[in-house]
Amino acid sequence: MAGWEVNVITADDPDERALRILGARGHHLDEALSAPLAGSCLEAVAVRTDLYVSDERVRRLVQQATENNDADIRFWGDAWPDDFDAGSGGVRHDLSIAARAFKAQALKAVAEAGDGRGQETFRRGTARRPALAAVR
Repeated sequence: MAGWEVNVITADDPDERALRILGARGHHLDEALSAPLAGSCLEAVAVRTDLYVSDERVRRLVQQATENNDADIRFWGDAWPDDFDAGSGGVRHDLSIAARAFKAQALKAVAEAGDGRGQETFRRGTARRPALAAVR
């Protein structure tokens, strides 16, 4: 409702019912990687750190978003990518009552138990840029 178009990219086939409940569209990773990035289509990216570290294709997608669009990049998980500065650390997002209700229904649709928390925590980072060579 805030004007965002949310696309969820997964390596597995996305559960369309759960995503519809959340107002998002699902795409398979191979499909997303075959389409060129155009304009500012990736303004914000949230990615599991283990997927970022283990899949070169995901790294390229995230790195391209930072280079072309200066996207807001957020990670969740225990590891931290070496090519990102840790930035401000954890960023807490408090879910509204409505968001908690929609999340609970989406989790129910995929037969997963919710954690009951009204907040989610991500870590924000900034891509490390190569140092510019001194001009002589």
